[in-house]
Amino acid sequence: MTVAPVAAAHSAPRPYQSYLYAYPHKTAYRPLAPRPELERLWADESRQALSLYLHIPFCEVRCGFCNLFTRVGAPDGLTGRYLDALSRQAVAVREALGDAPSPRFANAAFGGGTPTFLEAAELERLCDIAERDMGADLRSVPLSVEASPATATADRLAVLVRRGATRISLGVQSFVEDEARAAVRPQRRSDVEAALTRIRESAVAVLNIDLIYGIDGQTTASWRYSLDAALAWRPEEIYLYPLYIRPLTGLGRHADARTADREWDEQRLRLYREGRDHLLSEGYEQVSMRMFRRADAPPQGPDDYACQTDGMIGLGCGARSYTSALHYSFDYAVSMREVRAIIDDYSATEDFSRALHGRWVDEDEARRRHLLQSLLQAEGLVRGDYRSRFGTDPADDFAAELDVLGRRGWLRDAGSERLVLSPEGLAHSDAIGPEFFSPAVRDAMAAYETR
Repeated sequence: MTVAPVAAAHSAPRPYQSYLYAYPHKTAYRPLAPRPELERLWADESRQALSLYLHIPFCEVRCGFCNLFTRVGAPDGLTGRYLDALSRQAVAVREALGDAPSPRFANAAFGGGTPTFLEAAELERLCDIAERDMGADLRSVPLSVEASPATATADRLAVLVRRGATRISLGVQSFVEDEARAAVRPQRRSDVEAALTRIRESAVAVLNIDLIYGIDGQTTASWRYSLDAALAWRPEEIYLYPLYIRPLTGLGRHADARTADREWDEQRLRLYREGRDHLLSEGYEQVSMRMFRRADAPPQGPDDYACQTDGMIGLGCGARSYTSALHYSFDYAVSMREVRAIIDDYSATEDFSRALHGRWVDEDEARRRHLLQSLLQAEGLVRGDYRSRFGTDPADDFAAELDVLGRRGWLRDAGSERLVLSPEGLAHSDAIGPEFFSPAVRDAMAAYETR
């Protein structure tokens, strides 16, 4: 194969460039013409270990750092209309998958937005859509659900746990009220603690707490305060997210030049290292730059960046689906007005038999995706797996890029059969990811008009 020469110089780039939760990014997607039928897309795909994701695009408040596909609140009847559309989509996708053989799901997740924005009865219906319309057995696979302190109510948690939820992820961000306000996430510490109490009382197997570092006014001491407040609950998982200020978000509208300078980069790196070292000393294992798992926590299926070679089924207007040849979704936006319009269009859709927006993935892009989703895990990339899948070696396919990482000290020797990032390499994951993007994906992302 041929890959483009690495674009970066040997000097270290800025550490916080792009959070790689999927490759290619949605900003590289475009309207598909012609629109392929789902039945044909999935005809030759493996369907024996699928991932299932249901997207709920509603929140009680939009945080200042958030660029997720979500809207604040829902006019009367909108959540019902949205669930109606979700059911229609699930039925269409299940029909497209066929029964030769019947699809099987290895894990499931409800995300958003905030799935627990839905009332308890609506969460029952959401589970019914996953099970009755889509064919997933939620009680036999890991099921993760995202929640916020205000919406993690006892009745909603009871529904989720009874229907099979094994993991609840609570977006706390900071236990310091002034920092939460600075991130445009107004919440009281007492409300956060009450939500954590309810989650623990629900007896869900895994509690995850999300924290953010780099908030205006945050110090090493206040960051340690939030870390210790989270650790007091002994969560099975903790995610540490760097603050990003993105276009068209609440903070993005008020950003000035000083928030993008080297001093802020160094502050975030300093807080990241403090958090990482503190969690490691408390018996947590690092899974990726962001994810830390308690050593005795039960497994919850594929981790961040895990290669989904068996495919992903995404239901909802903000969800993406993956086949081996096409990544597809619905239209994408960030601004409130555009998001509301897309949700309204989705809720009125009757025909879900075709893919609308996406990006075709050739073998070069598949190589890049496999490498990124493996290398950015703490365990690294198993070269034998890569060779078995592609017939080539990653050290040959990406010699220039890997050489640069080595020169920076971001790769460590983990034996000839594994490529593993050093601790500083993991710390710079958000700089490493973009260096492996293809020129075509770079160009498509650069041409995307933020709206």
